[in-house]
Amino acid sequence: MKTHSFMKRTISGVVALLLILCAGITAHAQGVEWETLKDEAMSLYRQGRYDRAVEVAKKALEVAEQALGPNHRSVATSLNNLADLYRAQGKYAQAEPLYKRSLAINEKALGPDHPYVATGLNNLAHLYHTQGQYAQAEPLLKRSLAIEEKALGPDHRSVATSLSNVAALYYTQGKYAQAEPLFKRSLAIREKALGPDHPDVATSLNNLAVLYDAQGQYAQAEPLLKRSLAIEEKALGPDHPDVATGLENMAELYRKTGREKEAKELDKRAETIRAIKR
Repeated sequence: MKTHSFMKRTISGVVALLLILCAGITAHAQGVEWETLKDEAMSLYRQGRYDRAVEVAKKALEVAEQALGPNHRSVATSLNNLADLYRAQGKYAQAEPLYKRSLAINEKALGPDHPYVATGLNNLAHLYHTQGQYAQAEPLLKRSLAIEEKALGPDHRSVATSLSNVAALYYTQGKYAQAEPLFKRSLAIREKALGPDHPDVATSLNNLAVLYDAQGQYAQAEPLLKRSLAIEEKALGPDHPDVATGLENMAELYRKTGREKEAKELDKRAETIRAIKR
């Protein structure tokens, strides 16, 4: 999701994980083969080897369909995984029907209010958001949020993620007044559920800072960026690439507020970190 120009880090609404947990394949040999292929596809995905991952994910889907039929939850998982790979490559037209079929299978197998259905809705919404199809994404995100609030409770960390996703959609459309309370609630849930020094809390702080910066509210953005940076330095170490990004973000804010000397010092620190990691 794109952000306001000053931020090098994106507004973050964490999209559902590549793999959805599901019931195992009953035939042992085929089940082992499916699990192996599924894990291999995940590994290749993480390595960025998308073409090979697609081949393996297609084979996993074939194994699941042959063993269990076209409407089993394991098939839904394989469909979702293959769709994720296509989305990662920008092949949105190929991803969409797979996400839809995966969602339909889970709705029928688990009922319309199951958290896995919420995950499927979120994945499809993210696909639409990426393409700028905001009117299609919004009702899916809202339904996903409602399902999770009902199934998991209003203070669950998954609810925080869904709130952030809806807020990010509003942010992208310039609907800042609608985004702000959702980002704030997401932050509050994460602080309560994870503690004040968790990296997810840093993400929420960053999101709010981006929102305030987009409105020229630099005095409100600055303490959030500082706290986000402090959390990441403590949690990830002073030489982590995310820390470099945080330093760059602070530097850009300082430039906007006329503090060029401080901005240069932060940029120098960020350059040092990035040189270490190269």
